[in-house]
Amino acid sequence: MPPLQPAFQAQRWTASDGVELAWRETGAGRAVILLHGLFSDSEMNWTKFGHADRIAHEGFRVIMPDLRGHGASGKPHEAAHYPRGILARDLREMVAHLGLSEFDLGGFSLGARTVVEAVGEGMRPGKAVLAGMGLQGLKGWARRKTFFLEAIEQFETTPRGDPHWLAIQFMRTMNVDRAAAAHLLESFCDAEDEWLSAFTMPTLVVCGSEDEDNGSAEELAQTLPDGTYRSVPGTHMSSVTKPELGEEITRFLMARDA
Repeated sequence: MPPLQPAFQAQRWTASDGVELAWRETGAGRAVILLHGLFSDSEMNWTKFGHADRIAHEGFRVIMPDLRGHGASGKPHEAAHYPRGILARDLREMVAHLGLSEFDLGGFSLGARTVVEAVGEGMRPGKAVLAGMGLQGLKGWARRKTFFLEAIEQFETTPRGDPHWLAIQFMRTMNVDRAAAAHLLESFCDAEDEWLSAFTMPTLVVCGSEDEDNGSAEELAQTLPDGTYRSVPGTHMSSVTKPELGEEITRFLMARDA
């Protein structure tokens, strides 16, 4: 495995509504797009702990956007820049901008939810990866959205031990733009059954063994037409720091006949 690279230079493009968005990439070969989780960015989820390097080492071009409202991407404060389904729309536009006709697609947590919406709306990657996500997290998004909106509202007052406290500390670590994040949270809806039935491609559902934040990942894999479940060590927050996450994704992507 090549040495850890702590950061990749951000490249930028402009979405159809004029918002400048960023992506990072490494490697060469078949493209695989990886989407990060809520309040995170591509560096934290995919490059800091070596996952992108591990995948690229096996002959993949790993493309990692910073989602709207996150990382090096634009963070407008106007609600008009966050219509329903905006992250899936940004993804479609980025694929067109990069001229990708064949690619694999994965995401962690919010990134996985965005993958589900994009595939449900017609995107057809060769393979899909849903990490840090369970069936309840897709079907019961309103509950999760409310939790994070409460964390934003209580940002300055929540004491240690409160259920929102860890989310708030992560927002502090990532220097999250709370106004942009609140607008973005309102742009999501619960996943539709038709979205899940659209996953006719091989799909890896991979989740931390102690991660119950989004319900049952195993149940999600069983619901998909061609789902495979794998467990890695860790909680929702810690599983992205474990090399096993990158190993499982790499193994799945390399098995072209799966």
